[in-house]
Amino acid sequence: MKKILGIILVLFTAVSLSACNGNKPEETVTGFQPTLDTETNCSITVAGSYDNFEALEAEFDRFNEFYPNVKFSYVKLDDYNNTLATVLEGNDRPNIFFSFTWMMGNEKYDQVISHMEDLSDAELKLDLDCIRQGLINHDADGRVLMVPVFSRTYGMLVNNDLFEKEGLSVPVTWTELLNVCDEFRNKGFASPMMGYSAKSSSCFMNTIAYPLFVATLADNPDALALANNLDPKAGEYMRPALEAVQKVIQSNCIDIVECDKIEDNYTQVILRFFEGDVPMMICAGDTVSGTKKRESQSEAFTKSPFSYSFTPIPSTDEGVYFIDSPSVQFSVNKDCDNLDVTNEFMRFLITNEELNQMASVKRLVAPTNDLSFDTVYAPFAQVSADKTLSPETLGIKDPLTVQIRVASFQVGKGELSIDDAIKMYGQFE
Repeated sequence: MKKILGIILVLFTAVSLSACNGNKPEETVTGFQPTLDTETNCSITVAGSYDNFEALEAEFDRFNEFYPNVKFSYVKLDDYNNTLATVLEGNDRPNIFFSFTWMMGNEKYDQVISHMEDLSDAELKLDLDCIRQGLINHDADGRVLMVPVFSRTYGMLVNNDLFEKEGLSVPVTWTELLNVCDEFRNKGFASPMMGYSAKSSSCFMNTIAYPLFVATLADNPDALALANNLDPKAGEYMRPALEAVQKVIQSNCIDIVECDKIEDNYTQVILRFFEGDVPMMICAGDTVSGTKKRESQSEAFTKSPFSYSFTPIPSTDEGVYFIDSPSVQFSVNKDCDNLDVTNEFMRFLITNEELNQMASVKRLVAPTNDLSFDTVYAPFAQVSADKTLSPETLGIKDPLTVQIRVASFQVGKGELSIDDAIKMYGQFE
């Protein structure tokens, strides 16, 4: 018995020491298992348009737990869209680079597209099933040339504590939205909703109008074709969206004069919301990504912190729409050095755990099927599948988005009537 106990103690001690001396089991970070020589020594470069990318650099560190000799670097390219093709042809060509759906079918980016690896190749073993399928774009040959690492949507930051304090519920229908604005106004809130309105780009009018316009076109393929072709006949399909914008303004849900004082749709929108007297702040998910860092920058929020979340804007009495679009996508340069290690890193990154981890650091919407990992975005996880719309999957093109953005802005500002805006469809720039 003493000998048996002694053997057990020796084995227990050996296992304990191996866990402490740096010999980590293969699944320390995730379920990922290396398929290459873990002593591989090489360099991998990711090129993008962000000034910095701490969330990705954290993934580099996590991957280095498996491949400690792989050196990573992130490089921001100046004038990204115009210089990318040249960089991909150069001596210092990146292994991975930012890509965007609007590049597809655009002759200007044919050279860029030609460098993209088919990420749906079964031999690469990327877990594309972990990504919401509406975000994955296939080219005419069925290839997946870019994979989303972040997604974007439209909605409103909600001061949950303010709603609770005033005994009100966050609205989930159009009628409830108008009614709750009345309730807040009666309680002394001059502008129950706010948002950026100084210029058409990123204006709150588009954030309200765009989801409705997409929903209208999604139910009518013929209308979508007209809209993409900038046919003036498509203007009539903007009417429900433009009427919604006009209604929230004319109903005094939003004080445009106060909104015009907000200087940008990022830092200033966030800091204004953190003042604590705005029940609902209309913005895009890209704006929400900056909230965590700016909590400490707001004196008001530091003194009186509150709970907040990002929810869809209820634009119909049937509920809300979740406009689900890729924000940043990664493509692999099939002509790069160390392609095998590059693909190994992509296999590591394209998983629920790693994509959620990266989105959490950046506080952007993750492209995975699990939206509840960050409570700020949890309300979007409750939107039904029939109300989740992916513009890229529908085939909505950029020129169309310009029309609704400018039209909704000018209607919201009172510069155009709804009828006049409808007649001008195809002429907005």
